[in-house]
Amino acid sequence: MSLTAIALNCTLKPSPADSSCELLLRQILDALAGEGVTGELLRAVDHNIKPGVSADEGADDDWPAIRRQVLDADILVLGTPIWLGHPSSVCQRVLERLDAFLGETDEEGRMVTFGRVAAVAVVGNEDGAHHAGAELFQGLNDVGFTLAAGAMSYWVGEAMQGIDYKDLEQVPDTVAGTTATLARNTAHLAKLLRQAPYPGGS
Repeated sequence: MSLTAIALNCTLKPSPADSSCELLLRQILDALAGEGVTGELLRAVDHNIKPGVSADEGADDDWPAIRRQVLDADILVLGTPIWLGHPSSVCQRVLERLDAFLGETDEEGRMVTFGRVAAVAVVGNEDGAHHAGAELFQGLNDVGFTLAAGAMSYWVGEAMQGIDYKDLEQVPDTVAGTTATLARNTAHLAKLLRQAPYPGGS
């Protein structure tokens, strides 16, 4: 079974700046590739994602094309750095644009995102990964995505220090382990949902 994934990097840094979040997302995509999933990565800040909660906010809005990529994929991996204990403002904007899925259903009354699986990547220099992940888990589930067991991989450095994930000489075993679990379980769940979709409403 062929599966696809899109990873959205919600760093505040435009390309080509180095991004710890992008590094972790690429590692997740590599792990997903080992599970037979073809993936691509998109840096949200490089695109004009207008504020709003609709599928299309008009002229020069790049979100409709990104939205199409999200719907075309079996798996969405949403990555964010931690800023002031929360997901980035770019990530919040992406969530707000995903909100439009709440009002969209298929011919059987299901949200158009039903059957798609999401996972989360979080990086930062302070504690707060669980808090940021919880915000993203709830938001993604609200708009119709399903999350597998162990659907987050993250790294946080020592408080009040300047080491980023991209500065590490090697990937910590714990991060590599959670990334492998994320990929394995997320791909497994996506395959199951492809074979047995959620039931339609009455």
